[in-house]
Amino acid sequence: MQILRVAWALAGAAICCLFVMWVHSRFLEEGQLAAGTCEIVTLDRDSSQPRRTIARQTARCACKRGQIAGTTRARPACVDARIVRSRQWCDMMPCLEDEGCDLLANGSGWTCTQPGGRVKTTTAL
Repeated sequence: MQILRVAWALAGAAICCLFVMWVHSRFLEEGQLAAGTCEIVTLDRDSSQPRRTIARQTARCACKRGQIAGTTRARPACVDARIVRSRQWCDMMPCLEDEGCDLLANGSGWTCTQPGGRVKTTTAL
């Protein structure tokens, strides 16, 4: 009797998984992002200058209404559009947890300062 219950439970779980996969394939076509998510499309690094690395990345985002592509915890993310419009970059928490965030004087970006003193500067285009 116990084996029969386990068999029915496994069959039910398998059917549930197949249903979820079917629904996912019906609503998200290949290459399409789920709402509120981002992915990095290109990442270029230039280390030709001593003690300096210039990194450029391009992200593709599918943001919800009222959101725009931004950065959270050093990863591309959908953030509140008001943050970007007002250029209050640190409000989107772009730095890692142990880093401090400061706005650039001209409002064009932000810096993330690590505990050891290393500074990462990011400018928005």
